[in-house]
Amino acid sequence: MEEQPESGAVDPTGESSRSERLTRIPASIDRALNPFRELYDDSPVRWIEVVCLLLTVALCDVTIYRGAGFAGYAALIAGMSVLLAAGVPSKRPQTATWFFAILVAGASVRLVWCGSGLSIVAGLVVMFGFAMSLVGRTPYLIHTAVFASQTFAAGHHGLNHYWSSLARLRPPSRVQNILALILPVLALVVFGTLFIFANPDLASAVSAQFSDLFAAIGRWVEDLTPAPLEILFCIAAGWIAIGLLRPILPSADEEADSESSESAETVTTDPRPTPLFEAFRNTLFVVVGLFAVYLVFEFQTLWFREFPKGFHYSGYAHKGAAWLTVALALATVMLSLMFRGRVLHDPRLSTLRKLSWLWSIENVILALAVYNRLSIYVNFNGMTRMRTVGLLGMSAVLVGFLLVVRKISRGHNFRWLVRRQLWTVAFAMYLYTVLPVDAWVMRHNVQRVMAGDLSPAVQISVHQTSAEGVLQLLPLTRCDDDIIREGVKAVLAQYQNYSENLATKRKSLGWTSRQIADDELLRTLQESQNDWSDYKDEPRRSTAITRFHEYAYQWF
Repeated sequence: MEEQPESGAVDPTGESSRSERLTRIPASIDRALNPFRELYDDSPVRWIEVVCLLLTVALCDVTIYRGAGFAGYAALIAGMSVLLAAGVPSKRPQTATWFFAILVAGASVRLVWCGSGLSIVAGLVVMFGFAMSLVGRTPYLIHTAVFASQTFAAGHHGLNHYWSSLARLRPPSRVQNILALILPVLALVVFGTLFIFANPDLASAVSAQFSDLFAAIGRWVEDLTPAPLEILFCIAAGWIAIGLLRPILPSADEEADSESSESAETVTTDPRPTPLFEAFRNTLFVVVGLFAVYLVFEFQTLWFREFPKGFHYSGYAHKGAAWLTVALALATVMLSLMFRGRVLHDPRLSTLRKLSWLWSIENVILALAVYNRLSIYVNFNGMTRMRTVGLLGMSAVLVGFLLVVRKISRGHNFRWLVRRQLWTVAFAMYLYTVLPVDAWVMRHNVQRVMAGDLSPAVQISVHQTSAEGVLQLLPLTRCDDDIIREGVKAVLAQYQNYSENLATKRKSLGWTSRQIADDELLRTLQESQNDWSDYKDEPRRSTAITRFHEYAYQWF
């Protein structure tokens, strides 16, 4: 039925109805021309959101612009996550929210203890993931990057929404009667001042205290006076904070469609044989046989044997392990590409599955062979950061392969696999940045040296370490080997000088530069400095360190 004109009169020509139909834009075209119209959060502005926004800007100013170290970034990441959790107007937390909250806490603790640039990056990534999960969206890695980039566009819309909402923003309901707070305070100040003036000695003392207080406030305000560049920084920080509080998001229907599309491969054709079946079957036959032959060779050459002097540890256990890791990664890619699309609807699929299970078992055994090679290298001359990276990287590849096996068995599609593969790699990197790697590495090497295996001394001599690693060297001051014992004492004397200079510098920079591991190291070194008092002299210290380096290099 056609709509009638508002005046109630009937238009006999129908021109009015035809013009309305011509000027009305279909909903689908309107969404295409304005893709963000339904994606912005236009919920009412509350006071808690405004307060969280202002606190976020102040936090960014104190920890980044005025900050000078990793403790500031720890406060930023933890504090901003708390403020987002309190201020986001449309919260829809999910299970991932609690998981990412734990990751945020881990990154913050690491930055306070013994931070690094990688720790900052890891903390920011998990903070954005936490913010994304707060609004009910799954923080897949690529989606998280897009979410972080949308803050600029979302900030612009949020500012406009704040401006239009100022007139409707009402005072908090709990302080409606502001006089209930002002009058008691005013009475206290007035009568308290009169009582003070009634006692000259008390008036003089209070006057001196207030003079000092006002002078201190003046100096504090002078220090807080922002420079033009700082004002621009605060504006940018507020802009991004608004984008995180009111992000641009895909509609709930689109998000649900994206999640449900992971459940299985979609094939539009009827089940029928695929021309690639024979190629995939023959390839699996070849790799199953090749892996079986190679694994027999691997066990005969590198398992359960004593290695002769001059054995090429670097070639077999370092480079060789890397090549086997590449082979496992390539097998992961091959399996994921084989079992997708029309192949999953081939009536002969069971044959491919049986061969893939055989190859999967062989790949797991190959992964154990890589771990064995890495352990051979560690047993040869100790642990290092890069060997930790190798273990984490190999573990990530193995988990990725197991994800492919799960994809094949459960019928998930390629999108499901890619998202979880990226999660696996990102989590391995997060673990490396957050875990006390230096402490574990040095503790392993020190324990072996103290047990009589001196070869890991080369890793102590050659590789630099952080404060948490230096803390593990103290037992070596009682080592039976004279060269190692005196060399480590000289190294600790050198670290003490460096730590004292660093502490003086950080004291002038303020709390944002503090590192608990450095403070603990300085305290420990000062308590034990009598053990290396002979190496306060620079020439003698350098001689002992050089002698230690030359002696340990025999195990390189």
